[in-house]
Amino acid sequence: MSGIAVRNVNAPDERRSLGGRGEGQVLEVDGHVVMHVTYEPGWRWSEHVKPMAGTDRCETTHVLYCISDRLNVAHDDGTEAEIGPGDIAVIEPGHDAWVVGDEPCVVVDFGAYRHPVEPAA
Repeated sequence: MSGIAVRNVNAPDERRSLGGRGEGQVLEVDGHVVMHVTYEPGWRWSEHVKPMAGTDRCETTHVLYCISDRLNVAHDDGTEAEIGPGDIAVIEPGHDAWVVGDEPCVVVDFGAYRHPVEPAA
């Protein structure tokens, strides 16, 4: 572990499709895994990721920083929030999420991806 580690989202360890309406760039930065995500307008977890995940709701904890546009999140406990530019949100497992606007929603997720990542092809 060094004193400073820098990675760029344009050189990720892994790229993940989010059901054809979004993409995530996964990077390991000195032992911390981060995902830079672009959700396209019309993206919704329950429509685009649920078939791949095999669960009714997203079962991952997220710690998000929103860069652009807006993401709405509805949790199983009845809470709902809209996340926009400059917002930081913690989202517990058991939720659905979708893009609100007509522009791509870009977020950085610091909380979700603790499994090992392999170098991008």
